[in-house]
Amino acid sequence: MERTRDDTLYPPIEPYESGMLDVGDGNLVYWEVCGNPDGKPALVVHGGPGSGSTPRSRRYFAPDRYRVVLFDQRGCGRSTPHASDPATDMRHNTTAHLIADMERLRDHLNIDRWLLYGGSWGSTLILAYAEEHPERVTEAVIPAVTTTRRSEIDWLYRGAGQLFPEAWAAFRAGVPETSDPAGLVAAYARRMESEDAAVREKATADWCAWEDAVLSMEAVPGPPPYGSRPGREQLALVRICSHYFSHGAWLEEGRLLARAHRLTGIPAALIHGRFDLAGPLITAWELDRAWPDATLTVIDNAGHMGGTETRRAVLAALDGFARRGVSPGRKGNPRTARSPERGGGGEAWRPVPRGTR
Repeated sequence: MERTRDDTLYPPIEPYESGMLDVGDGNLVYWEVCGNPDGKPALVVHGGPGSGSTPRSRRYFAPDRYRVVLFDQRGCGRSTPHASDPATDMRHNTTAHLIADMERLRDHLNIDRWLLYGGSWGSTLILAYAEEHPERVTEAVIPAVTTTRRSEIDWLYRGAGQLFPEAWAAFRAGVPETSDPAGLVAAYARRMESEDAAVREKATADWCAWEDAVLSMEAVPGPPPYGSRPGREQLALVRICSHYFSHGAWLEEGRLLARAHRLTGIPAALIHGRFDLAGPLITAWELDRAWPDATLTVIDNAGHMGGTETRRAVLAALDGFARRGVSPGRKGNPRTARSPERGGGGEAWRPVPRGTR
């Protein structure tokens, strides 16, 4: 299927299959599949943490070439129980749980290997999953690279205050019980567990106002990306974000960069805006140096939210990977084989030519 311009998304499509996957601990994870049932498998890993998947993500993939899987991580989107409900137990919502959920979903859908796509928090989860299960990943496309190191968290919720002192003063004032600027995220996490709905709602509003301030210099049309979300979505997002970030995403500091050698043999497109204040370029640059098969594209006029040039680079990467000879990866299918680049044998999959169905 052709696009009219190299920065134009593919036409909207609807899922042909969806469901709720029981991942244990009382959690049901929403998933959906769209595109070509016999296409190249790809998993969309959304950001946040806690944002949930969006229909727009489907449109980055050529629908005649890809079998696109989307899912809502625990506690958000259409997954249940929802983190906006104070009764939802967050003890079973960690990075390790999400990695296990992805593996359970892959097995449930009878997929052997898949491409991973996602940015911001999604990139952290992609890296954590791929380093744990490199044999399950064919390629990765990652805009807005982050690894959720504590140093990155400290920059976003304290260091960036040097650029937005008024907004950061308001963010800090939202948790007057802590005198340590380095403890703001943990203080917000505690407030999001309050039995008082007014406390949770005020903390949510203050957190979203700060996130919007950090993104305020980006020339992206539309309402503020955090403050304009429905209240239920905001509550879940802030509760999950503060929960993860107050624990450093349960990752040893620098672990994802230190273990990037485990990604050898997995081609990746890293795409990052030079003016990304939410996730400075240094992390993408370090990952590019540590990942032998990654290629970093720096978009000079873009930030965390991207724009035309970022979109063009993502689409080009996904279109390019669609043309690679990789099996659609259905377990038990006699055509399933390792990619030739990864040392497998057997018949390699050839994507449907452009312009055909």
